[in-house]
Amino acid sequence: MQKSAVGIVEPKDFHIKDDLKLKSGKTLSDVSLRYETYGELNKAKTNAILVCHALTGDAHVAGRHNLDEKKPGWWDGLVGPGRALDTDKYFIICSNVLGGCTGSTGPTSINPKTGKEYALDFPVITIEDMVNAQYELVKYLGIDKLFCVIGGSMGGMQTLQWAVSYPEMMHKIVVIATAARSSPQQIAFNEVGRQSIIHDPFWNNGEYYDKENKPDTGLAVARMIAHITYLSNKSMAEKFGRDLQDKEEVSYDFSIDYQVQSYLHHQGETFVERFDANCYLYITKAVDYFDLSENGSLIEGFKGVKASVKLISIDSDWLYPSVQTHEMLTAFQANNVDVSYTELKSPKGHDAFLLEDGPMNFIISTFLSDNAVENLMETIPTISKTAKVKEAAEIMFNEHVTHLPVVSDEGVLIGIVTAWDLSKSIINGCGDLEDVMTKDVHYCKPSDSIEDIASTMKKYDISCLPVVNDDLILEGIITTDQISRLISN
Repeated sequence: MQKSAVGIVEPKDFHIKDDLKLKSGKTLSDVSLRYETYGELNKAKTNAILVCHALTGDAHVAGRHNLDEKKPGWWDGLVGPGRALDTDKYFIICSNVLGGCTGSTGPTSINPKTGKEYALDFPVITIEDMVNAQYELVKYLGIDKLFCVIGGSMGGMQTLQWAVSYPEMMHKIVVIATAARSSPQQIAFNEVGRQSIIHDPFWNNGEYYDKENKPDTGLAVARMIAHITYLSNKSMAEKFGRDLQDKEEVSYDFSIDYQVQSYLHHQGETFVERFDANCYLYITKAVDYFDLSENGSLIEGFKGVKASVKLISIDSDWLYPSVQTHEMLTAFQANNVDVSYTELKSPKGHDAFLLEDGPMNFIISTFLSDNAVENLMETIPTISKTAKVKEAAEIMFNEHVTHLPVVSDEGVLIGIVTAWDLSKSIINGCGDLEDVMTKDVHYCKPSDSIEDIASTMKKYDISCLPVVNDDLILEGIITTDQISRLISN
C-alpha cells in the first residue's frame, strides 16, 4: 500500500447554528457539514486554502482514515509536505457539500420534522447554497480571509461562486476543468443520468431507504453515462481498444464482449456502494442551475471579482472544453482581474485534473508561490502619537511585537516605534512617544511583490515595512521573518 504524505486524518462535523436560507427561498434547519483539515492554521490565520470537491467527491481529499483503508483521499498526490497544497505551509480545508451523502446534510439525513430520511422532502439546492454553507464553516474556523479557494469540475463551480459571492474573502482562486454556466449538452447528460434513476423500479419516488431493494441499477447506469464524459476517446482507445473481455471471439448476444463494457459496469457497481441515488439527483440538478452570467453576460457576472485567478483547462476534455475556459478568461480580462490561463496537455480527458499529479502540482504551486504583500502581511496593534513611551512598551511586551506603527485617529500612518527606540528613550530620559518614534517611514502597498519589498528592506537595512493603502491608511505589517519563512517553505 502506497504511503500517504499526510498519514491518518480524522473527519470532523460542523453544525450551523441558524437556519440556512436557500436560493429557492426555502430554509434548512440543523445543517451539518463533514470536513477534514490538513496542516496548521498560522497565528495570523492567513494561510488557509479551501479545496472544493467535484460532483461525487467528498471531504476526504488526502490521507487515510485508518491503516486498513485501501486508497487515500481523492487528491492525495497534491496535498502534503512539498506538494502544491503544502501542509508545512498551508492549512487545507475540504468539506462535503450540502446535499452530499458522506456526512453533510442531504437527502439521506434525518428530517427533524418527521424523524425519517428527507428523501424528496429535501429542498432543491444550488451551488450558491453549497458555498454559503461552506462560508459558515470558514467563519467558524476563525478565518476572515482565505489565502486561496481551489476546485475542479463542480469544485471549480464552487470556486467561481466563492469569488462572486464573497469577493473580499480570498486572495486567489484556482479554477480547473469547469464552466461558469452549464451548457445545454452538460445539462442533457445530467438529465439522462437522473432519468435512469427515476425509472429504476426500486426508486419508489425516492422512498427506498427502509426497503431491501434500492435503485442500484439506475444509479449504476447514471454513473456509467457520466464516466464516459470524464474520459477521452484517445484514453479509452489506449486503455481498451477493441479488446475482448475474457473470451477469444465475440458472443453474438447481449453479454459483455469488450473490455470497455466490463470497465463501465465495474464503475457502476462500485459507485452504488458509496453514493446515494437521491443525492445524485440533487447534486446534478445544482450543476444544471449553475450560471454566473448577469443578463446573459459573464462580463457582468464577474464584475465584482477581486481575487487573482488561475484558470486551467484540459485539451482533451470534451465535457468542459477549453472554449468555456476561454470565455471565462475574456470576461475576467474585461473586468481587469489579475488572471492567467494554462491549458494542460493530456490524453486523459476531464479526469486529468485528478490523474496528472506532476503537471497539476507544478501549475498550482507556481501560481500559489507568486505572492504579493497582501498574502503575507499580518495585522498588529497600533498606537497614537500622543501616547507615552511606557504605553508603547506595555503593548510590545503583552503582544510580543518589536515594531509598533503610530497612526492618527483616522488610521493614517504617521510613524513607527521599535524596541530599539524604546531602549534609546530610557537612555535619553524621554517620556513622550513623539520624541522617539521614527517619522520618516518606508512603507509598501498590499499589491507590491514580495521580491520588490524584500529588495527595499535589504537596501535600507530594515526588518519590517508597514503596509498602507492609497490613502496611507495602515492595513498591516510585513517582516523579514515572514519572508524568510516563505522562502524556506
